[in-house]
Amino acid sequence: MNHWFKSGKPYIWLTAGAVSVSLIAVLGLLALIAWRGLSYFWPAAIYELEVTAQDGSTQVIIGEIYDREEVSYERLQESGLAIAGDGDEMLERWLLKVGNRELVPLDFMWVLAPQVVRQDTPKDLAVLERAKDGNFYGYIVDVLENGQSVVTADHSIRDVLAERIERAVQLSEQAADLQQGDIGAINYQLNRLRLERRSLGLEEQLTPAEEQRIQAEETALQQQYQELEKVLFTYREEANRDSVVVRDMRGIDVEIPMYRVLDVAYPNDMGVFSKLGHFFGQVGKFVTEDPREANTEGGVFPAIFGTVFMVLLMSVIVTPFGVIAAVYLHEYAGKNTITRLIRIAVINLAGVPSIVYGVFGLGFFVYMVGGSLDQIFYPEALPSPTFGTPGVMWSAITLAILTLPVVIVSTEEGLSRIPSSLREGSLALGATKAETLWRIILPMASPAIMTGLILAVARAAGEVAPLMLVGVVKSAPMLPVDGNFPYFHLDRKFMHLGFHIYDVGFQSPNVEAARPLVYATSLLLVTVIVGLNLTAIGVRNHLREKYRSLES
Repeated sequence: MNHWFKSGKPYIWLTAGAVSVSLIAVLGLLALIAWRGLSYFWPAAIYELEVTAQDGSTQVIIGEIYDREEVSYERLQESGLAIAGDGDEMLERWLLKVGNRELVPLDFMWVLAPQVVRQDTPKDLAVLERAKDGNFYGYIVDVLENGQSVVTADHSIRDVLAERIERAVQLSEQAADLQQGDIGAINYQLNRLRLERRSLGLEEQLTPAEEQRIQAEETALQQQYQELEKVLFTYREEANRDSVVVRDMRGIDVEIPMYRVLDVAYPNDMGVFSKLGHFFGQVGKFVTEDPREANTEGGVFPAIFGTVFMVLLMSVIVTPFGVIAAVYLHEYAGKNTITRLIRIAVINLAGVPSIVYGVFGLGFFVYMVGGSLDQIFYPEALPSPTFGTPGVMWSAITLAILTLPVVIVSTEEGLSRIPSSLREGSLALGATKAETLWRIILPMASPAIMTGLILAVARAAGEVAPLMLVGVVKSAPMLPVDGNFPYFHLDRKFMHLGFHIYDVGFQSPNVEAARPLVYATSLLLVTVIVGLNLTAIGVRNHLREKYRSLES
């Protein structure tokens, strides 16, 4: 036994066991997040329950069984319910998602299982996904066009409703594209002309000819705007033409404008393949659409775009500065006390809390640098700031500083592994030190540089605290990239998946409804980070194979 311990095998087994436990824990956590997140998109059964109240009356409730739990009689009695029973006994209760937000005080309600006297899942129960006020549960009664029924014996009410919903959705999308596209471009150009007039006025160069030119351009843009506005109003009027009549759980027929309906589903009448199609459709909407209802519904595309764009911009900034710093420290700086102090400072910077970087970015980049840029280059826009306010550029630079020590340390380690004989051989053949660095040293160190970049991306993509100070917002009206010159608007604020998780999970007005979105967005953030890392790993492996001959 003593010989076995001295051989070191127990430590090998302990290390392997620790790695295995850690791997299982990580995979288990990912599985939990995936299950809780993806199950949100699966079409759940819609129940029609007849519930007996304490006064003996009955009430019909329509909704999804969102959760089940066991509670004691004592707990229920303490909450004010007059229920007879032993305090040690347990009673099952259900959490129902009833929707119909504008008609029912709460989206969710608790129902005791013994109070349910009837439980059905009718196949004609429908779930209407709406652009506002959440889902609506009920029975489809009629489809109206200008107040007149359009349901005939030749077509079922489901087919007519699906056709009218598709028409209304297309019109709404056309109106949104027109408003964000051509009308948005005209507003952008009008604002540029306004700033140009003010800039010329500040410089005392606003001549009558310049004023006439600007006014002529504004008049032409206003005419285009009025023509497009007429088309926009036409789209909206056409979308407002139809409506659907739904009978809710109170037995009252409710008329819902068709332009507010995004989709209709009949979960109780779906087979396995229909549910799979609906599931993938909902996942696709979640990834490609904009958020709604204070981020508790809809998609997260702006957050995905903002996260990826900010990380790529940060990578472009941090990589050259990190490599240059590492090359100077390893290849040029003397081995003295100052160099050792610099290395210690770089290592210590990696342990600074991220919120400190956020405060530094807000004070130095936003207020000092951005305010100075506004004074020098954008005086016509003042007092409204252009770069003197949090934006995606300041967020990327702040995270670049945060991850800079990782890139420097990783690059230095890669440079230290390159034998000195290669440097000496290159110099002996007549190459300069700069040529040796560019053609021999940096290509061989490129896998280490990519390793540092991978670690930087992994940390930056998950940071939230500094971004809350230097650019991220709950809802961004526009993406940092569009069709208006200069196309990349680095002064704009952006959405981020990490902040979206925080906002939905802790700042949402409807916690129960937002809980599944926290898991879904977390899974998406992990997927984005893994995708970025896999891309960087692929590039690193390619570079490693490409420059393997230099090592030999």
